[in-house]
Amino acid sequence: MKKIMSILSLFLLLQACQESGKEGESTKEEVQFFSLDSMPGRVALNSKAANIVKDWREFNELETGFNALSTVANEEDLILVLEDLVEKQKRLEEGPYPVEFDIPQVKSRQKVMKTFIFKTRAAAEYRIDATAPAIEMTDAYNALRTQLNVIVNNTLDTELLIDE
Repeated sequence: MKKIMSILSLFLLLQACQESGKEGESTKEEVQFFSLDSMPGRVALNSKAANIVKDWREFNELETGFNALSTVANEEDLILVLEDLVEKQKRLEEGPYPVEFDIPQVKSRQKVMKTFIFKTRAAAEYRIDATAPAIEMTDAYNALRTQLNVIVNNTLDTELLIDE
């Protein structure tokens, strides 16, 4: 009788261990690295800003880089797209600006966008969820586009405001 009880308790112990191992496997979820679903839409440029930007090669290349974010399928693709964005942002920063946009308001928003591009790239390289930094990066890009719209819509002459 002791042998039967010890074998039965050993069998129950093994059975319990196997069930808890299966539960651990089933509750383990795959970590998502990047979600396009939660990305905000882009701010549209108005016609005046679009006419100025169409000849600005560096800005159009950056636009193409942001369009490539929608084609990301895995972490490696995301890292490559972000590396490309860093290079295009550098060219935009170093290249010539249209006269209307060669002002501190545009350049400061571009620096903020650069910061969030680096933040998103770091998140992707360290294999953590890059969705939140990517949303911030897109918001910074939208702020740059909004500023371009504000500049071309601003009809106030700043020279009249300066009292000499």
